[in-house]
Amino acid sequence: MIRRHYAIVWTNDDMWKRNFMFRSAETTPLKESENELFHDTDPAMDSTGLQLEKFLSVWIQGDGEDEKPMAFTNMYVRTATLDVQKRVGFLQPLQGRSHQIKQVLTPGQKQFLQQWLATEAPQAWEATDDHFKMLFELK
Repeated sequence: MIRRHYAIVWTNDDMWKRNFMFRSAETTPLKESENELFHDTDPAMDSTGLQLEKFLSVWIQGDGEDEKPMAFTNMYVRTATLDVQKRVGFLQPLQGRSHQIKQVLTPGQKQFLQQWLATEAPQAWEATDDHFKMLFELK
């Protein structure tokens, strides 16, 4: 029996969500989401002979529906490695504690995410709690 990697799916109808998938050291996310990259991959049982690339998946949740967030509320990150050619990889559990998120995201990724949220949904960004906004501080 083969297990597949799947992202957590939140089913609350009043929840907005968005995934950003970064190569670990890059500041601009890929066009593909975590689901698109890892949905049809098998878990790697051994890394021997694999050409693994490192990725960082960021899930942001908020109040609202579909493409209309009203406020941003939660962020989760996870690391992943994938051999793109062989379509196998490792997808780590989601991390949601503030100190974990701050450690994993690079300053450039934090800056990109903050700018994207503030630009794409300025009213939602303004309505967002300061505790969430602190995740993007570049200390």
